[in-house]
Amino acid sequence: MKSTVPHLEKGDLVGVVALSSVVEPEKLGEALAFLDELGLRYIIGDTIHAKHDYLAGDDETRLSDLHEMVKNPEVKAIFCAKGGYGSARIAEKIDYALLEENPKIFWGFSDLTYLHCAINEYAHLVTFHGPMLMSASKIDDLSKKMFLQLFSPIEIQYTEAISPLTTIAGGVARGEMIGGNLNRLVSTLGTKFEVQTEGRILLIEEMGETISGIDSMLQQLKQARKLEQLAGVVIGSFTQTKSDEMALHLLMKEYFGNLGIPVVAGFKIGHETTNIAIPFGVDAILDAQEKVLRILPGVHE
Repeated sequence: MKSTVPHLEKGDLVGVVALSSVVEPEKLGEALAFLDELGLRYIIGDTIHAKHDYLAGDDETRLSDLHEMVKNPEVKAIFCAKGGYGSARIAEKIDYALLEENPKIFWGFSDLTYLHCAINEYAHLVTFHGPMLMSASKIDDLSKKMFLQLFSPIEIQYTEAISPLTTIAGGVARGEMIGGNLNRLVSTLGTKFEVQTEGRILLIEEMGETISGIDSMLQQLKQARKLEQLAGVVIGSFTQTKSDEMALHLLMKEYFGNLGIPVVAGFKIGHETTNIAIPFGVDAILDAQEKVLRILPGVHE
């Protein structure tokens, strides 16, 4: 298990950064209004108004923005405003010792999957896979409530009360939660930030990919021997796949069905209106019979 991070309190200062694609500043109001709702104060990083081709500033600007937020003792959490692409470009230059010495909440998903892998492994810290601030107006009330896990240590319990779940393979497993966007997980392979799957429960989610594209990525994970020692698999949202759910489930069964581990599909975690935020780096229990995922808190008192 990775180290949990200090919880937030009303009135705390948080940082808002863009470590990937360019932000549309005119859409920032809704994101900041949401932080107001949570009772948080905020500072805006230089990257929010920066542009370098398709990136939110050049690599040095994005790296510096992250480091400044980490170094600032008043900043208790770092929220990523937007995904897209770009976080992998700064991963090698991040000062992970600085992060480990200044543990604070790191929140984002999609392209930030790359940094979840990096921070979990090199700063040994829990991170949070949750909706980008720029999509605060597009997520439902339940997804907004998931931000409250940052204010006090609460165990997350995901059952069919949230969404219908499908057991792809039975069993019960306990292991550290890891994962994120399938494309970005595959892009870590062969790098020092390669996703570590041994004894862990892997979350995967994706959007806008065909079944053949998803097949190709799962095949690469398989050939990289990343599926052999998994403890369990949580299949999140696969949206805009241009295929039906049955085809997706058959593909998942082909890759994960004979591993002797629990595999459950249907979790609303990913690119969807319901995007349930969860911590990475803490222990979780996946029960495929009861269709329940329980995850330990990511923050401490």
